[in-house]
Amino acid sequence: MSNLYTIQKRFDTIQSFANHEELLIHILQVYLDSFPLKDAYLLRYSPIGFVAEGIIFLNESGGSHIGEIREEIRSFPIIYSAIEDKKAKFCTGIDYLKNISIKYSIHSQNNSFLIVPIFIGQYVFGYICSTQMEEGTTITEKILEDLTTFGNIIGQLFIQARNGKKEVSLSKRELEVMRQVAIGESTKEIAGFMNLSELTITQYVKSAIKKLHAKNRSHAISILYQEGILL
Repeated sequence: MSNLYTIQKRFDTIQSFANHEELLIHILQVYLDSFPLKDAYLLRYSPIGFVAEGIIFLNESGGSHIGEIREEIRSFPIIYSAIEDKKAKFCTGIDYLKNISIKYSIHSQNNSFLIVPIFIGQYVFGYICSTQMEEGTTITEKILEDLTTFGNIIGQLFIQARNGKKEVSLSKRELEVMRQVAIGESTKEIAGFMNLSELTITQYVKSAIKKLHAKNRSHAISILYQEGILL
């Protein structure tokens, strides 16, 4: 297992990656190289509805996109706990059965689950989870502490990568609307609050999503939190 200094050094050249996907693959590769784990699932997280959305999967055989995964994380106590506490968590055996619903999208022949929140400060905007460990591995408190630090390093890395890009600023109206979206208001509620039509609110949301190069509302809010625009 690599020490944290070595891990940090492997992220010193983030500007050399041609695109965002290359960076994500590199992050998961460092994760697998640094810890006794055999698979890695990267998911985006938004506080809107406590929703997690799959991004990419990697193991020793290759990788794939996992955009079909979309979960409300309050259904999974260990995930919710890790995000609330900003700490890596692990469960196995009976605890696994208590924490991971049978409907969970990630299928594994093992009965172990590890989650590492990706965060900066009090804000969590994603997580990495694993279901397969190297043979004979015991997940100790020290490993969990190092994984927590890894999650924080990745959080800072994402901020650096985003700050290196030229961002498009939202208009005052777009930002006002997205603030309301972030606290869970519906289109109808926002329209009533701002004394605008629902169609106008919908157009503001679509415009904000486009400017932020986001996939949907949840992704857009995640980006705004990452940039410190929403606190």
